[in-house]
Amino acid sequence: MLQHLQKADDAQIEAGIQVLTRLNADVVLLTDVDYDFDGAALAALQLRLKALGYADALALRPNTGIPTGLDLNHDGALGGPRDAQAYGRFAGQAGMAILSRYPLDREGIRDFSALLWKDLPGADLPPDLAPEATLLQRLSTAGHYEVPVTYAPGKSLRLLVWAATPPVFDGPEDRNGRRNADEAALWLHLLNGTLPESPPELPFVVMGESNLDPLDGSGKPQNLRALLASPAVQDLAPRGTSGRRDPGQHGDPALDTALVGKTGVGLRLDLILPSRGIAVAASGLLWPPDGDPFAAILATASRHRPVWVRLTLP
Repeated sequence: MLQHLQKADDAQIEAGIQVLTRLNADVVLLTDVDYDFDGAALAALQLRLKALGYADALALRPNTGIPTGLDLNHDGALGGPRDAQAYGRFAGQAGMAILSRYPLDREGIRDFSALLWKDLPGADLPPDLAPEATLLQRLSTAGHYEVPVTYAPGKSLRLLVWAATPPVFDGPEDRNGRRNADEAALWLHLLNGTLPESPPELPFVVMGESNLDPLDGSGKPQNLRALLASPAVQDLAPRGTSGRRDPGQHGDPALDTALVGKTGVGLRLDLILPSRGIAVAASGLLWPPDGDPFAAILATASRHRPVWVRLTLP
């Protein structure tokens, strides 16, 4: 149910289509997908995937690239990608999209992406965030959405989707590290009932790109660990079969979902967490050994590997 696509050239697009065809999922979340107002890019992808029967698709405007009019990164200039609500060289860069064989209930969507960072309970604001910036800085990077999927008459599965900022590419203020951690905390507060909005109705699935490993790599993993351990969800720990190892790694390499950095360090950055009580038929990570012919296609499509879960819904 989760596939990550980078900004792609023709070879990456073809590889991504082969990956989606191999997955053959009923519902797919795509991250790092540029948003356009008319939805032309998503419609074109739907057409390329016509054989898979994705009759519905949705992309909401992300916070990336939305100008703030302020010098958020204190470089003495306005209008740079780091002065936007979330990093973006243009409005809509690196958003999210959902492909579905079932209808998406647009009337039931809840969009939490306008939540100001300061309004998150216990927000860990960076020390260099000026008062005027505090009054307009949103928390979400690509967004936090609740999207109901109508899988049977009168029955919906709610998708709680997000794609957080990476906890790097900043300075001693640790702006991105703090933001990344609080983006995971938003779901915790929603599930715990400590936001003004009510918790999601059952059944639901929290899914997306945390951009943070709970045990390895950079960042502040406490909130993510709490989300994984929340009694409201099931952490199925989907596993790949690559057999790869990283020296000094604390987590299980079979749980890694991406290779990052120049040396290709493996990290678990992508998650699917079904709500408690959903029957899970199977789960996994599409990451075969390097000798498998499909491994090269996966590597061409993205540095991330797709996580999948098969649910048995009432």
